[in-house]
Amino acid sequence: MSSEPRFSLVIPCYNEARGLPELVARCAYVASAGAGEVVLVNNGSADDSREVFTELLGEAGGTPGAGVVRWVDVPVNKGYGFGIVSGLTETVAPIIGWTHADLQTDPVDVLRALDLFEAPAGLTARHGILVKGRRYGRPLGDRVFTAGMSLFESVLLRTRLNDINAQPTMFSRALLERWGTPPDDFALDLFALYKARELGFVVRRFPVIFAPRKFGTSSWNTDFAAKRKFIKRTIDFSLSLRRSL
Repeated sequence: MSSEPRFSLVIPCYNEARGLPELVARCAYVASAGAGEVVLVNNGSADDSREVFTELLGEAGGTPGAGVVRWVDVPVNKGYGFGIVSGLTETVAPIIGWTHADLQTDPVDVLRALDLFEAPAGLTARHGILVKGRRYGRPLGDRVFTAGMSLFESVLLRTRLNDINAQPTMFSRALLERWGTPPDDFALDLFALYKARELGFVVRRFPVIFAPRKFGTSSWNTDFAAKRKFIKRTIDFSLSLRRSL
């Protein structure tokens, strides 16, 4: 019988069938080496991801446990954030979080993130910890775009919010229990980081290599029109978040 996992890592997968064998292999190593579990979410994929998941991991569901890799099925894609939150509801570990399925950031980075959960001196019971990657190796244009968005969000929301979409994102379960209603789309990364700072969490960053995508294409970082749509949605969410302060 598996013991309770030290951590639960959720990975939303949308049309990632070609990369799933490599992803599952990396996740198996992470789960075993870190005594945690990885929950892969088939987030309404239109390719043959469901069949590949079943071949690699058996039927959807499974029991939480240390060293376990399992998958859950979301029949209809309602957004990146919705897929992640659907996976988070299946977790039981005291440390939870997510990363991406495209292997641009290696799931193995999570093992380094776990080392940063040691509580610093003076940390009280009401606090928690959020650990997030800081990306290196990205094209200049992407770095400029990220810097601009980070500056805008930091000024608008009056707290430091840099490299918001970097992965992995790992945090104490207390954040999930206190963050309210999260967004269904890519604004989830902004929401989680902002809520952690608002609630007085200790935020720690560590460097991760951002590699070229091996399979498929990005769902938003494809051309100017896609980026413009992403920016509009992010700004709209940021403004609504600002009004709620």
